[in-house]
Amino acid sequence: MPSTRDIRRRIKSVKNTAQITKAMQMVASAKMRKAQQAALSGRPYALLMNEVLAAATAGAGEFSHPLMEQREVKKRGVILISSDKGLCGALNTNLLREAAKFDKNTTVYVCAGRKGSQFVARLKRELAAEFTYKDVPAFAEARAISKFAQNLFLEGKVDRVDVLFTNFISTLAQKPEQRQFLPIGKLQALEAGVGGHNEAQDLGDASREYVFEPRAADVLGNLLPHYLNYQVFQFLQEAKASEQSARMVAMKNATDNAKQLIKDLTLEYNKLRQANITKELLEITSAAMAMG
Repeated sequence: MPSTRDIRRRIKSVKNTAQITKAMQMVASAKMRKAQQAALSGRPYALLMNEVLAAATAGAGEFSHPLMEQREVKKRGVILISSDKGLCGALNTNLLREAAKFDKNTTVYVCAGRKGSQFVARLKRELAAEFTYKDVPAFAEARAISKFAQNLFLEGKVDRVDVLFTNFISTLAQKPEQRQFLPIGKLQALEAGVGGHNEAQDLGDASREYVFEPRAADVLGNLLPHYLNYQVFQFLQEAKASEQSARMVAMKNATDNAKQLIKDLTLEYNKLRQANITKELLEITSAAMAMG
């Protein structure tokens, strides 16, 4: 049975831990608001680009582009977007569980985030490149990842490229999702104003009429690489919003659990202290009665 000294030491230790998790919760909360705002504000632009590209394709006639080439999938590339740090609940666990489902012998990984690269190295899978991105993702970081994946596809090293990331739905809900990146066959963008839902448009489907200058084919050829770059940028923002939200919730749960543990330990300490006092009083009373 622990002594009162042991319980006091444990209470002090848990209080120190609670202070740390509370501070981390506050930091994650501030970063979460910025990350969520960035992810949500980027969705309307992604939708509008989807619509413009669909209209350009409809007016481009028999348009073909190397990034739209359909090939038999013998080798697959996966852009795995994870976090650099842990302490964000089951976020990375759920994402890496999906990443492990790809065939080990026919899959090459392009990782953004240290957790993903560590996972690939631990399972001894093929890692083509590792990229890092900041708490506020920069478009240049997304462009570097996108260009590397495009080069893999254009050089014939992979026949298809998918993106695996954590989609931000709400502060309490984040979902790992897989999106086809290359070849471009269907344009996909996150629906503005609706967390986590997707809206997909066929390339030939245009809801508005556009007049292109120069020709629609020229516009489409120039927009496709930018479209892919921005898609990766949006995926990075969704992943970062999910990470900060999950970390804030995890730290809040840790702080609440620490406070509850402190209450339980304090109650146990008081009971033990009361029992010791009662025992001492009984010993004093028994000694007094024995002496007469």
